[in-house]
Amino acid sequence: MHPLTNKITGLYAIADTGTLDDGELFEKVRMVLGGGCRILQYRDKSCHEEKRLRQATELRKMCSHAGTLFIINDDAELAMQVNADGVHCGKEDATVRETRARHPGLLIGASCYNSLSRALQAVNDGADYIAFGSFFLSSTKPQAKAADLETLQQAKKMFEQPIVAIGGIIAENAEILISSGASAVAVISGVFLTPNPRLSSRKIAALFDEQVKM
Repeated sequence: MHPLTNKITGLYAIADTGTLDDGELFEKVRMVLGGGCRILQYRDKSCHEEKRLRQATELRKMCSHAGTLFIINDDAELAMQVNADGVHCGKEDATVRETRARHPGLLIGASCYNSLSRALQAVNDGADYIAFGSFFLSSTKPQAKAADLETLQQAKKMFEQPIVAIGGIIAENAEILISSGASAVAVISGVFLTPNPRLSSRKIAALFDEQVKM
């Protein structure tokens, strides 16, 4: 596994430009980083290459300063260009096997939805962490297929790789996912679309601190 794999833990915030305009992206990311975010993913589905490079470059600087892992969604080339720590592969993206072959130095995550067989394939192909969801109704992806706690619990028993839970997560429902085996929880609207992203982040990050004490 990648040497940074053990850092996939805690609050995994996803800065999605589909929900954040250009003016608020950096301001809100700064707040989330200040609230204890340990992993930040940049997700931009546009084809605006100049904007993507500019934003990703700035976010890389911010994450480096905060000591936070920086992941690019669905673009290993951009990840390499800005010296990101890793890339996240989804269902429609380049496969984990292809990405691992082309970019052996990147930390690679894979979306597995509610499928243990997909997770097994991803791990066999070289994924460093696996993500399951959606566990709760997501305002960002309302059509996402539901995932259940049993899948999370089984994955914890099956895999050594960190497990990320995603989908409609807020401070009030994250604890059950953590206790069921999630190493990290990936959150978009639950931090970025709240009145106080720093406070929302701090509440979720604190749940992992409590888990360590138990």
